[in-house]
Amino acid sequence: MKFTLTASVAAAALIASAFAANAAELRLSHQWSTGDVRHKVAQIVADEVAAADVDLEIKIFPSQSLLKAREQYKPLTRGLLDMTVLPLSYAGGQQPAYNLTLMPGLVKNHDHAARMNESPFMEAIEEIMAGDDVMVLVHGYLAGGFAAKDKCITKPEDMPGLQTRAAGKAFEQMLAGAGASIASMASSEVYNAMQSGVLDAVNTSSSSFVSYRIYEQVSCYTPAGEYALWFMYQPLLMSKSKFESLTEDQQKALLAGAEKAEAFYLDEAKKEDAVSAEVFSENGVEIAQMTAEDFEAWRTLARETSYKAFVEETPNGQQLLDLALSVE
Repeated sequence: MKFTLTASVAAAALIASAFAANAAELRLSHQWSTGDVRHKVAQIVADEVAAADVDLEIKIFPSQSLLKAREQYKPLTRGLLDMTVLPLSYAGGQQPAYNLTLMPGLVKNHDHAARMNESPFMEAIEEIMAGDDVMVLVHGYLAGGFAAKDKCITKPEDMPGLQTRAAGKAFEQMLAGAGASIASMASSEVYNAMQSGVLDAVNTSSSSFVSYRIYEQVSCYTPAGEYALWFMYQPLLMSKSKFESLTEDQQKALLAGAEKAEAFYLDEAKKEDAVSAEVFSENGVEIAQMTAEDFEAWRTLARETSYKAFVEETPNGQQLLDLALSVE
């Protein structure tokens, strides 16, 4: 009887061990709340994987509960984190090429962004990621615009003399080239800075314009529409080694979930821009639109400022920039 019991326990342990070898838990970290579109993108992938019943679970850690916002890329490259939703430009210090994913005038609108995601430019960026043992599961860009206290901003000629907050180093370089004075701060600080007179104008994301109630402090808003300058690539990334260690069924479930999430991401990104314009309009703020001519004027200025600096600072910078600019 004793032998039989021992054998049974050993058999159960073997079965449990075999199950554990196939079952897996992936840890996904990001900086946003559970109501944010980027969390919802991650949740779609997690839900689809769970529904596929392939012994794989994605555990999401939102709101910087696992890692700080700018401290996620390096752990991903070292296998200490499995997945993250991350503005790729946050890792521009490790890979200067990533700064092209937050560069003025490279992306015109969301449909253009979708074409960028399928282009040789993105293939080149993904090749750099692969060298860091990172892969893209879900592509996605979010857009932004301009707002100002006393005027509308649609072209470079509107900037001279304005104390402006810009979203990202490349935008600071371009707006300074247009004659603006730059005040660097987090988007969460913009409201008080405008209220106190420290800022005249701001450049940030559509979602931040609404969530921080900037409409209470400005007279004119230029949202992302048919043309916009501010597009930030914010993909769902995964450890390449971790993905390759999964079973074929687990990989298929992840990819199927990613496909569904990517379509949702594009649709929701467009909605965020439209909603922001509605909110500002409802609060009595004038809505301005950037024209094709305005966009080209900004791009011309960017070539002389942001693009020039990027090429000077980045190995193969000109080649990567040309790839990005070649996407129609």
